Amino acid sequence: MVKNLVIVESPAKAKTIEKFLGPDFTVMSSYGHIRDLKKKNFSIDVDHSFEPQYEIPDDKKALVAELKKKAKEAQMVW
Repeated sequence: MVKNLVIVESPAKAKTIEKFLGPDFTVMSSYGHIRDLKKKNFSIDVDHSFEPQYEIPDDKKALVAELKKKAKEAQMVW
């Protein structure tokens, strides 16, 4: 079980940060943004306080699933 999971955007930063944090931390990268505004429809719900509507791109779905799995196993997510 992972005690602390840290999610950062860059894989290079993940390696560097993990060296500083030590064995109680696992650092994973999201490889950039993991969600975007919808491209096909208007992405803002004007009827509900202008709430944005996001989608996960197909090429990021496996990564998001892996991050979610690790987050469930961790005691704390940073």
